[in-house]
This record gives sequence, C-alpha cells and structure tokens, in this order.
Amino acid sequence: MEKINENLIASCGMNCGICKAYLRTKNRCVGCRNIGATGPKTRVSCKIKNCSELKGRYCFDCGQFPCDRLKHLDKRYQTKYGMSEIENLENIRDNGIDNFIENERNKWVTDNGIICVHDKKIYNE
Repeated sequence: MEKINENLIASCGMNCGICKAYLRTKNRCVGCRNIGATGPKTRVSCKIKNCSELKGRYCFDCGQFPCDRLKHLDKRYQTKYGMSEIENLENIRDNGIDNFIENERNKWVTDNGIICVHDKKIYNE
C-alpha cells in the first residue's frame, strides 16, 4: 500500500489514500486514477471521473466548477465524514498539489498507519 501521493488524488478531490476501499486488504481498490475497465463498477462508471467537461487533471479546471454532481458528492462527504472535496480542490488549485499532499499526510498518516476518512480506524500498511 502506498502512502498518500499525487496518483491517489482523484479528479473530484477525493484522496483515495484515505478511502476504506483503498485501505482494506480484501478486494482492495487501487484508487480512481489507477482503475481500468475491469475495476470496481462504481469507480469505472463514476460520472465525475468520466465527465466530458473535464479538461484537466482536476474538476477545478472546468468552467462549471463546482458542478451539481460535485456539490452533491461534497455535501454527502461533509455530512457523513467531515470532509469536503470542493475544499480539497480549492486547496490544490490555490496552493499546489505538493502542499495539499503534505497537509493530507500530516492529517491522516500516523506512526501506526493511515486513518480512514470513512470509519476513522487506522489501517496498517
């Protein structure tokens, strides 16, 4: 399992490195950017990941940022997990990906493993 890096930051601003699907050992997801056609159905068919308006690496490159799909996802994550994909994207846009990744490592990576955004458990590598 990799520590948090640029390839684990999805177009929507989700840090796949703190996702339960990525951190678990059974049927482990490889992260949204690394999913091929045979990956988990929900990731392969993700409407944000496959958006025809996506012009760059991240959703903030779109003239419709933040779109309704992203707002819906963001609201769910804020309510259930206390995390905002829109804030993540604004942080990446305004401060750069390296700064964002460093902040994510400081927030989620401990000496014992990585804290999962979904269940707040620590997963060992």
